[in-house]
Amino acid sequence: MRKILSSALYAILGILLLQAAEPSLRIEGVSGRDGVAKPALTLTLSDLAGMPRTKVQVRTHDNQDHTYEGVPLFEILKRAGVPSGEALRGTLLTRYLVMTAHDGYRVLFSLPELDPAFSDTHALLADRMDGAPLPSQQGPFRLVIPGEKREARWIRMVERIDVLSAPEAMR
Repeated sequence: MRKILSSALYAILGILLLQAAEPSLRIEGVSGRDGVAKPALTLTLSDLAGMPRTKVQVRTHDNQDHTYEGVPLFEILKRAGVPSGEALRGTLLTRYLVMTAHDGYRVLFSLPELDPAFSDTHALLADRMDGAPLPSQQGPFRLVIPGEKREARWIRMVERIDVLSAPEAMR
């Protein structure tokens, strides 16, 4: 009996460790028009697999064509509760997000810049390239923005998105 219990505990522990090891993306700082903070959202590769997905074909800086697959960044922000469309107005237009990579590299976007109601920017949080998971030096998540002239904001190894507000202007 003790041996069966021990085996079951090891199996459960193994499952928990596998789940804990799955890469994730954390989104913090989201609040609505009412200013009430929403809880942080953590998404795993499994979560992204269940969201609306798309593919984009792009030519990278090394002059190679690649097909990236993932979730539109707008869909991820919407799931986190970031205001969009008609709700994105007034002081909410001063909000921005900072994406941070595993190595500390950071990039900034204004919310309207990523909202289809404001812009034709199609930012994609990719988790696959050319039909395979992203290589470790790019993934598990990479932002891909077709149409940008430089890849400086195509942040690799994305771990975190912080939604922030610009400070009030001094008068």
